[in-house]
Amino acid sequence: MSTSLYARERRIAELAVQRASLLTDKIFISQVKGTTIKEDRSPITTRVVADLGGQALVIAALRHAFPDDHIVGEEDSGILRKEDDKRNLLWSHIKEVLDKGLVPEAEIGTIRDEVEMMDLIDMGNHGGGRTGRIWALDPVDGTLGFLRGGQYAVALGLLVDAQVQVGAMACPNLPIEPSKPDGAKGVMFSAERGQGATERPSDPTSTTLAKPIHMRPISSPAEGSFCESVESGHSAHDKQANIAAKLGITKPSVRMDSQAKYASIARGDGDIYMRLPVSKTYEEKIWDHVGGSIIVEEAGGVVTDASGKPLDFGLGKTLKANKGVVVAPASIHMEVIKAVKEELEKPSL
Repeated sequence: MSTSLYARERRIAELAVQRASLLTDKIFISQVKGTTIKEDRSPITTRVVADLGGQALVIAALRHAFPDDHIVGEEDSGILRKEDDKRNLLWSHIKEVLDKGLVPEAEIGTIRDEVEMMDLIDMGNHGGGRTGRIWALDPVDGTLGFLRGGQYAVALGLLVDAQVQVGAMACPNLPIEPSKPDGAKGVMFSAERGQGATERPSDPTSTTLAKPIHMRPISSPAEGSFCESVESGHSAHDKQANIAAKLGITKPSVRMDSQAKYASIARGDGDIYMRLPVSKTYEEKIWDHVGGSIIVEEAGGVVTDASGKPLDFGLGKTLKANKGVVVAPASIHMEVIKAVKEELEKPSL
């Protein structure tokens, strides 16, 4: 039986984000919903514990399966080494997830103690670059969405010589059936270059098989709908509204946090995702786009910056050569870029 070039990497990435999402979901329930009344449930503590725990579990999986690979992560263990309460709180959550054994430890390893937990977190300190195998990780992409019980993602992608080859994303609060927004939630998305993109429930006890996903086949931007960031500080909502009008789009925009936007349009929930520059100096972080971009591309979409250039993931931790991000089906992407350029080139009043 033949297998694709990065089949194992895709499998490990899926298991890694799946296990991490079990942790982040558990932390949300206990910290934010308040089922654990004796713990510090401040937003800062919750964010730190979820981010650091997710990073520890994902890196544990990557180090177990691919010990020579590099990892670009967002976090370090500094606060855990200084504050015993946060370290003990996080370890208790991680140990509970590991003890349940819902994700196969033989394939993605385990974490033995608090020291190893902190050491693993600090292995996500690579600076990125043009050559080699580099994983880009965002353990809780969409912090505010996570804290409000909205959309967030555990997002992971593999770069090989600065080209995205694998992406995996767990979206714990995304409806499994888009037509049933109040139904069961938790979706796992993944993609491998040249092998398509798939979705399946992220619940490790589910027996539902992965199924291919595709962007909606539309021939005109006017048929589409926007998916954009909740926070105006992340994207220029006013300019995006002008672009929508220029393209003849009348459907209301869907706003959600995190790379769940990539996943949503990849499976046809929406059609166009724009993240326009909010300042001349801001540089997008690679971990905000590596995992999601390949899922969209393998579902039939095109991902570029606001000028139509491909995203360059080989310049370190940020997209230094790019401004903004525009995602759309291949059939309309150039029309969208034309409208984006016209809007961004308008003189400021």
